[in-house]
Amino acid sequence: MTELDLLIKNVRLVKHDAPDIPTTDIGIKNGVFHRIAPDIPESEAAEVVDGKGLLAFPGVVDAHQHWGIYNPLSDDTVTESKACAQGGVTTALTYMRTGQYYMNRGGSYNEAFPLVLDAADGRSHVDYGFHLAPMEKSHIEEIPELIARFGVTSFKIFMFYGSHGLHGRSADQNEFLMIPPDERYDLAHFEFVMRGVQAARKAHPDLADAISLSLHCETAEIMTAYTKLVEEEGELDGLAAYSASRPPHSEGLAVTIASYLAAETELPNINLLHLSSRKAIEAAMLMAKTFPQVNFRREVTIGHLLANIETASGIGGKVNPPLRPQEDVDALWEHLVAGNIDWVVSDHACCKEEKKFGDPKSDVFQAKSGFGGTEYLLPGLAGAAPHHGLPLQKVAELTAWTPAQRFGLPTKGQIAEGYDADVVLIDPSTPWTVDAGDSLSAQEYTPLQGLEIGARVESTYLRGTQIFADGKVTGTPQGRYLSRPTTR
Repeated sequence: MTELDLLIKNVRLVKHDAPDIPTTDIGIKNGVFHRIAPDIPESEAAEVVDGKGLLAFPGVVDAHQHWGIYNPLSDDTVTESKACAQGGVTTALTYMRTGQYYMNRGGSYNEAFPLVLDAADGRSHVDYGFHLAPMEKSHIEEIPELIARFGVTSFKIFMFYGSHGLHGRSADQNEFLMIPPDERYDLAHFEFVMRGVQAARKAHPDLADAISLSLHCETAEIMTAYTKLVEEEGELDGLAAYSASRPPHSEGLAVTIASYLAAETELPNINLLHLSSRKAIEAAMLMAKTFPQVNFRREVTIGHLLANIETASGIGGKVNPPLRPQEDVDALWEHLVAGNIDWVVSDHACCKEEKKFGDPKSDVFQAKSGFGGTEYLLPGLAGAAPHHGLPLQKVAELTAWTPAQRFGLPTKGQIAEGYDADVVLIDPSTPWTVDAGDSLSAQEYTPLQGLEIGARVESTYLRGTQIFADGKVTGTPQGRYLSRPTTR
């Protein structure tokens, strides 16, 4: 009699809480890890796979993606979840808001969010969830119901929207964000969002640990002024110009303001997103010391770790906050190795060439912001880790365990009995060169074009079902919407 549905033999197990990497077998039953031990008899399993001594990582929880920002959500859910599987991502948490792009509508989330769920239903190859951004006053009032009705436990503020649109200066904030004419998306609104999230935490004490607020920290007024300076001086172009137009101290100032407001509103669970510079991280570290009552989490992206303004392949690397000079990339790695970063994400936002580049195509200020990269997240980090002295156990912690714990996913994040059987087999000894043509994303280019990556995803399993192998997605979409916090 077989006890297991699937037995993966002879893998080297990477755990977030142990430095050793033992050779073992992984037994899976009913979509969860059932038994993890060496030398499990093959006779106990209905299906047996030879792990060939590959590294077994927990499936990645990519906590920062943007499905449906430039393409219909129903389309992105299919193609970009394939890119997830290609990169070892088994859980994607994607940001959603009302306003131009995304939903292209304003109004209530209680009316709009069911449309989001319908657009994604049955189309994803990986498990997925959503963060929501309260853009107007009425959204703050909806937060408790969004938690109770839909299982959305994480929310977002885009600090740079004060006088900026998604790609640059915004002449009419209300039109861009589709908020009521008598409202402003400003510091006062940010404060009230924080108060609303904290009120929801108090109203749901059993869920409070899973409820958090994320912030895109850039200062709109600084960016507006520096964009004008860069354009008037005309000495810089491309990604260097864009980085200078959104300087690092704009990040640091926004981090400081956001942190003070978090302390003022007594909101303890704050996530500082995609920190891109030494100044931003130093500000975040200072705020953690200044306000020890706030449980800050700090995030960086794989794009900011693997590319800079000179090595990125053209202005397709335009993103917010910008790619930075190499000295800032070095700072990100220093803080990553020192343990000052909590998770690494992709900030994946598929933007096809026809939308990405403006007229003229060489003008970075006419280009759209954002690019894909979830397919490079785990292999890129695991491949670069040895060079920077980052242990593989930290890679598992940064890509799976910590984001799962923060965002209400207690069934995800590690290869251990009782957890969802999300596992990625990695070959750490086969370097390869990034070519956008090999990506399963609908995006036709990548700023990482030509980069050598030192590890390769050989296969990905979602709840015990193989979803990626031999360079291809396998089977039909099996991904589920994750109402958080998830339960075993």
